[in-house]
Amino acid sequence: MAIFFLHFLLLLIVVPSTNAGYWPPSPGYYPSSKFRSMSFYQGFRNLWGPNHQNVDNNGINIWLDRNSGSGFKSIKPFRSGYFGASIKLQPGYTAGVITAFYLSNNEAHPGYHDEVDIEFLGTTFGKPYTLQTNVYIRGSGDGKIVGREMKFHLWFDPTKEFHHYAILWSPREIIFLVDDVPIRRYARKSIATFPLRPMWLYGSIWDASSWATEDGKYKADYRYQPFYGKFTNFKASGCTAYSSRWCHPVSASPSRSGGLTRQQRQAMNWVHSHYLAYDYCRDSKRDHSLTPECWR
Repeated sequence: MAIFFLHFLLLLIVVPSTNAGYWPPSPGYYPSSKFRSMSFYQGFRNLWGPNHQNVDNNGINIWLDRNSGSGFKSIKPFRSGYFGASIKLQPGYTAGVITAFYLSNNEAHPGYHDEVDIEFLGTTFGKPYTLQTNVYIRGSGDGKIVGREMKFHLWFDPTKEFHHYAILWSPREIIFLVDDVPIRRYARKSIATFPLRPMWLYGSIWDASSWATEDGKYKADYRYQPFYGKFTNFKASGCTAYSSRWCHPVSASPSRSGGLTRQQRQAMNWVHSHYLAYDYCRDSKRDHSLTPECWR
């Protein structure tokens, strides 16, 4: 009996759990497999902090210390497409530090720009990273900054290995994906609430101590510097700003018309049930007159 019990304990240790509460159900469709990877220099250039970047055959490492952060930018602007990268984050104390992968036209329209963000909010010892998704349309509304944040925890440790994070942007919708699992769909309900102007693709790491970790409670601590963000397996495919108007937008589903399949929606609902940490539409403290897409 003792031998049988010991064997059972070994099975628990060796065999990974299949509990669906720990990993999303399969989305059934994998958009990342539809697009080719490219090297850093095929699609990007340095934007700032060149001495805080290290480019190799596999991608780019960028870092933040008390002297500077770093950022890069796509060579071409896009008006729709699939934008992905495999990213590995810094372990340990990273409070106040933002590692970001995003679309923006801030340089073309300062103060009145569009932006679609994937941002990793730094954390303290023993607490998980928060992945924040956000959408800005023309920068602000009625003089107020209008973010559309949804925050998630992840079903894995993003510091252990690379995972693929992506934004799919079409004229009809924006879909955020993690390892091909859709975690958020932002649909176009009106021109006023959807970004339609060309945007560039960016990556960066910087100090956002004033708000990044628990609303600024914990700041960047440079005793733990440097703080790294590692990017590889870049994918940026779609209609550039220079494409003809006949360029067909990419899709996150088997259908060219876009949307999500039933299986993809089930996977996304699972993520919302288990790992959604904040939804701006459910925040009663927000002024939803500026976010009419939240109205039902």
